[in-house]
Amino acid sequence: MPYKVIVDRSQVHPVITLINRDTNCSAEIFSFGGLLNKFSIPVNGKTVNVIDGYSSAEDAEKNITNGFKSARLSPFTCRMNKGQFHFNEQGYKVEKFYLPPHAIHGITYDAVYEVKDVYEDDKHASVTLHYRYNATDKGYPFSYDVTLKWKLEADNKISVRAAVYHVNKNIIPYAEGWHPYFNLGTSVNQCTLQFDSDTMLEFDDTLLPTGKKIKDDRFVIGKLLGNTFFDNCFELNQSSHPKCVLSNSQIQLTILPEASYPYLQIYTPPHRESIAIENLSGAPDAFNNGIGLKLLEPNHTYTFTTAYQLKAL
Repeated sequence: MPYKVIVDRSQVHPVITLINRDTNCSAEIFSFGGLLNKFSIPVNGKTVNVIDGYSSAEDAEKNITNGFKSARLSPFTCRMNKGQFHFNEQGYKVEKFYLPPHAIHGITYDAVYEVKDVYEDDKHASVTLHYRYNATDKGYPFSYDVTLKWKLEADNKISVRAAVYHVNKNIIPYAEGWHPYFNLGTSVNQCTLQFDSDTMLEFDDTLLPTGKKIKDDRFVIGKLLGNTFFDNCFELNQSSHPKCVLSNSQIQLTILPEASYPYLQIYTPPHRESIAIENLSGAPDAFNNGIGLKLLEPNHTYTFTTAYQLKAL
């Protein structure tokens, strides 16, 4: 069979590698965070990994809050205003993690997932991971289960499906997303970016949405990034399949979120060596502004799916 799954249990937490031996495309998944740490294809005789990740699972465990590379954002995305929200006439304050003055990037970015299943055949390789959030943060006292399925398939494509389920007595507020950084082997200044949106959410000076929208169609067709700085959230156009394409002279990355991720957060760090392109189900501070906030019914499964695809040019 062309597809293979390897589970390495020698590190502090299991590391799973999905491989297509026919094309030498591979993906490395950490059970720590459930995150994608590597995604590689051959380009001009060399293996190119497009994920700006970690050297090991131990490295990820120690340094996840330093940039939140590849982190899964749940049960809220990006920033929450001073870590506080009201729900059903009750106030809550999240305990972790703060980039003053706001709580950022959810609560479960450092969760350790259980490897529930691995699968390989002649069409794909996959791993299924599970984590139960047991309401450990007083600011979010609503337990829920998450099942992640990472699947590597033809045409250098890897997808991830998050299934969220809870058995609380009442509905719970929820938003989620992914925070990967991509490096195509050059400075982001030399990359071309295109994404299917002409609407940006206006932010205040602390990077929270004001409720206003700004027309911004600079990257609908695609253009060289150059020295463009991003720390912004965009509404994806749902009239066609929403996507984002990052490319340089050697490689093209296509991001294919389903409608469950209607927002795209983009961030260019000062070093300009990689770019964060984040699929989000809800906007920053959704628990307060309601933009994209999901109200999850008990005993129902909610799914969120995105995919990444590589092509050598």
